[in-house]
Amino acid sequence: MLTQISGIFVGVLTRVFLPWVRKLKQGKVKDFDKKYLYSAAGSIILGVIVTLLVLPQFQSTGTATSGVESFAVAFGFGFGWHSIVNEAGKWSGAFH
Repeated sequence: MLTQISGIFVGVLTRVFLPWVRKLKQGKVKDFDKKYLYSAAGSIILGVIVTLLVLPQFQSTGTATSGVESFAVAFGFGFGWHSIVNEAGKWSGAFH
């Protein structure tokens, strides 16, 4: 379980950090805006909740996965989940 939660955490933070570094390099931003942390916190909380609900379903199938596979899946889930939360926030106007 810790592997999946850490994978989500690293995936979300990567999704937050990479666009900020790109914008910093392009000169579009000068410092780190707190709105990035708010959306990341929301993504991590929702991602952990969904993982806690979905993970037992996969463990009951009897399929053994290694820690690396679990981390990779959780990383991808965290990265993608944060993209969904970001897009939903933009559509709702929460990140203006």
